[in-house]
Amino acid sequence: MIDKVDFIKEDKIFSLLEKGKATDKNEIKEILAKARDCRGIDLGEVAKLLYLEDEELLDELYDVARHIKNRIYGKRVVLFAPLYTSNECTNNCLYCGFRHDNKELHRRTLSLEEIVKEAKAIEKQGHKRLLLICGEDAKKTNVKHFTEAMEAIYKATDIRRINIEAAPMTIEEYKELKKAGIGTYVIFQETYHRETYRIMHPVGKKANYDWRITAIDRAFEGGIDDVGVGALFGLYDYRFEVLGLLMHCMHFEKKFGVGPHTISVPRLRPALGASLKEIPYKVSDKDFKKIVAIFRIAVPYTGIILSTRERAEFRDELLSIGVSQISAGSKTNPGGYQEDDDHADQFEISDNRSLPKMMETICQKGYIPSFCTACYRRCRTGENFMEYAKAGDIHEFCQPNAILTFKENLMDYADESLRKMGEEIILKALEEIEDDKMRTLTIARLEEIEKGKRDIYF
Repeated sequence: MIDKVDFIKEDKIFSLLEKGKATDKNEIKEILAKARDCRGIDLGEVAKLLYLEDEELLDELYDVARHIKNRIYGKRVVLFAPLYTSNECTNNCLYCGFRHDNKELHRRTLSLEEIVKEAKAIEKQGHKRLLLICGEDAKKTNVKHFTEAMEAIYKATDIRRINIEAAPMTIEEYKELKKAGIGTYVIFQETYHRETYRIMHPVGKKANYDWRITAIDRAFEGGIDDVGVGALFGLYDYRFEVLGLLMHCMHFEKKFGVGPHTISVPRLRPALGASLKEIPYKVSDKDFKKIVAIFRIAVPYTGIILSTRERAEFRDELLSIGVSQISAGSKTNPGGYQEDDDHADQFEISDNRSLPKMMETICQKGYIPSFCTACYRRCRTGENFMEYAKAGDIHEFCQPNAILTFKENLMDYADESLRKMGEEIILKALEEIEDDKMRTLTIARLEEIEKGKRDIYF
């Protein structure tokens, strides 16, 4: 039995939120001015921003978030796709379509051959990175399920980075994932409010709040230094969740010297057969936009991931204020890239745009679609990644690598219209590389790609 954790201090969160209500305009402006230095802000300052309603101050918040994103990451948006390997689950989470008691769901666990076929279908779209994800059933989707899937996908495709979102494991199991070549290990606490967690997760291993929230600790102890976290917004007050998630990040950054590589911001969506018929704490678009901007300000070095849960127009809007990774052409059911089955999905998708269409939109916004996997393969993870990211230097690699991977995609997958648009974006992006030597090297490598060479990166 794992001990009850003490690093999510609910009393402190509520106290900070109470103090945050009484903040004047000048104080907010001081916080935003401080945030422009790209060094983050503390929990008390976050609490004050969470109560922002003034439109003028919100515009300032978004402007600062935009500045930080461009300063740290440059004008690139990383693209990926999820690959659901199973929807079988022993938990009974009230909000999820995969819950054990859902009799409407068509259950399926993919064989290794089927997983590879799905990966090939994702690769055919133009993707180079994917997220393996599934329900939580240890008999069907244990660590061997993931290690064998990674080995098979890496061997049979040109997928270059495989991230995994999976149930909490033991230290030894995390060591196996590391050995097999995992990219980022991702796990959501769903809600940081302990009582809400208890209500939403009545049975199954997931009912253990403490076992789940210490999964990141065990992942680090197992050698995985690249991790992603998130909360499911809508289960409890979003202000509490933001502070809880940041408190979690502060815990493992203090303990292991490494913050999260990514923070995901899923908002609760309807799901077939979910027993939760209404969203307990609805998060408006205005508040959700504020959440994204605050995360960008609070943890400048961290990638922010936005899924296809959000509608297309809103996703496009959020790109400019903090989102740096986005899924496209996604399916949320096992086998979904081969065949449609709307009775096998985890949740309803709001943005059904294909990868080429998403790339076109990104280009129209003045950003570079990126399929980069360089940091993972150059061992710029963990402390090494944080060293570059916190100093604001990671864009020195991000921009050139985004250009190179985008060039590959244009040559191998794009139609004439997208190719023409993309080449214009690449020319602009080259001009934005500040280091003359790096720009010259990037141009030389672009020429190599045109001659047929692939998978070139800094």
